[in-house]
Amino acid sequence: MSEIDDLAAFAVLLEVGSFTHAAARLGCSKGQLSKRMRLLEQGLGVTLLQRSTRSLTLTSAGSALLPEAQALLVQAQRARQTLARLQEEISGTVRITLPVSLGESFFDGLLLTFVRQYPQVRIELDLNNDYRDMIAEGFDLAIRSGLDSDARLVAKPLFAMQELTCASPAYLAEHGEPHSPEDLSRHSCLVNSHYRGPEEWLYQRQHQLSRVKVAGPLASNHYSLLKNAALAGAGIARLPSYMLHAELAEGRLHWLLRDYQTRSTPTFLVHPYQGGLPKRTQVLADYLVQWFRRSGEVLQGLGV
Repeated sequence: MSEIDDLAAFAVLLEVGSFTHAAARLGCSKGQLSKRMRLLEQGLGVTLLQRSTRSLTLTSAGSALLPEAQALLVQAQRARQTLARLQEEISGTVRITLPVSLGESFFDGLLLTFVRQYPQVRIELDLNNDYRDMIAEGFDLAIRSGLDSDARLVAKPLFAMQELTCASPAYLAEHGEPHSPEDLSRHSCLVNSHYRGPEEWLYQRQHQLSRVKVAGPLASNHYSLLKNAALAGAGIARLPSYMLHAELAEGRLHWLLRDYQTRSTPTFLVHPYQGGLPKRTQVLADYLVQWFRRSGEVLQGLGV
């Protein structure tokens, strides 16, 4: 037995409080365990335990060593959990909550790619723009804008959501193209009512901030509805870049005011804090990170 094994045995002995029970847990005899403790003390050059027929008492050296020995047990348990996850069949249900428009945007790719690769995994998508309590409601993953103050959760940066100002060729042919934020006040604008002060759009160019009052025929808290309205020529909309891959590439929407910066919101992949994610959850988390990375590369190709 190595000294590390003996330190772990020392921690087990103090946890259960007797040589008999500790020996049973470790799979050795009481005499063998007693000998291992003597050899450990000899190797370290200190006395760790005061033994009596009814109790074990730690010496000052034993008290100092015990936390380190207990840490070895924790590390060993984590190692066993890691191996168990590696050997675990990738199957079962993963529950994920995310904003409506975001779920609609990668829903097809998620089903076609991920589920084909992992057919034993069942994904439950909760599309909701409201805050959901992941712990209370039993969610494994979430995609959220902004950092969460809940200490029970772990957040990993995923992407920055940028809004692009866009309109259809038909709308621009009839009403002309705005060349500055101030021009928007003379256009029909499709407003997202989910945000505070939705009738005011902010733009920044270098160090100058522009606040523009906008109005139009439609307001909605649903990005997909606003996108469909823009495609139909109803007005100018500000939409998340992740929704616009095909529309921009195919020319069905035009990106306006490119020289002006709009709202960019950090977005995170969130999961409850725990020692390690189940493998089915980890592979889905990895898939999402890769999907958004590819999404960013596509947008770079479009000049976003």
